Amino acid sequence: MAKFMAALKRTAPWAARNADGAIALGLAIVVGVLGIMPDEIFGEEGDVIQRQLVTAATLVILALVATALLRDRARQAPVEKTITSGALAELPVRLARLEEIEVLAHSTRRALDALQLVRVLGSKQEIAQSHAEARRDTTRWSFKGGTGTYLRAITLPECVAAARRDKRHLTVRVEIIDPTNLEVCETYAHYRRSLSDVPDGTGETWTTDRVMKESYATVLAAFWHRQRYRLLDIEVGLSSTMTTFRWDLSTTRLIMTVEDPNMAMTALADTFYYENCDTELRLSFEQARRVPLEMYKKVPLGDEPTIEEVQELFERIGVPLPRTYNGRDVVDIARKALRAVNPYQS
Repeated sequence: MAKFMAALKRTAPWAARNADGAIALGLAIVVGVLGIMPDEIFGEEGDVIQRQLVTAATLVILALVATALLRDRARQAPVEKTITSGALAELPVRLARLEEIEVLAHSTRRALDALQLVRVLGSKQEIAQSHAEARRDTTRWSFKGGTGTYLRAITLPECVAAARRDKRHLTVRVEIIDPTNLEVCETYAHYRRSLSDVPDGTGETWTTDRVMKESYATVLAAFWHRQRYRLLDIEVGLSSTMTTFRWDLSTTRLIMTVEDPNMAMTALADTFYYENCDTELRLSFEQARRVPLEMYKKVPLGDEPTIEEVQELFERIGVPLPRTYNGRDVVDIARKALRAVNPYQS
């Protein structure tokens, strides 16, 4: 009896909250019982009485079920109104705020990139990736450095190939060591040997003769590419002083490398450092001796320049080859110009 009373106490609150459903359930049980009882229990007219009871109870059950449905709908109406008039109505506003937050995050990132004037690159792979990103879709390139070996091997051919593929204009400005200035060539060669006396990625060590040939080769490469792509505007300046840095500047970023192949610095366009380095390169180029590349039509070069073509080119542009150079030296310059080896390859 105690267990029955305890169970009754537990079910009483539920039955009170769901009275209509509980009554309908009870009546359904009663109707079920009446339906299976023998007709004799109800007397002579037991069959009629049984059907009347079942029908009446069924109608009551249907009424209770309808009442329960109406009550549930009445309860849900405020919730639906809150959802439709509240959260859903505010959804466009919230989406607009999310878009504003996204724009703000993008602007914040650009601001942080601008504040971070220079980012250090710490591996060959990272430096190569940065160069590849700088070359992508660029319309201009400025270089200042030693002899432009990497420029001839990778930068200039790939930039010209991309510009030709897209049929767009490309402006290139190059400042290198003057190969006719023996003093600066000796200084640069001594500096490179003092850092490392083993061959670099090209398999060669740095000597005064190599410095001269590498610079001559960059001049020859500039004429060769200019003659083959008319949308290329290229200028070459020859400097009487050397620098320990190499600057590569495209429309999107600046990369400054040193002799350590695993260390470099980069800055994005529109930053303080990028803009000032751009100004520095312009002013430095104006002080260099200009190579008359406008003469590219007067000294045509074959796909494989001959010794005579190379010699005539340098004579006519006022950058003569040393008198001690023979045919083998000229062939070496042509090879470096058109088949330069990446000095930073492993």
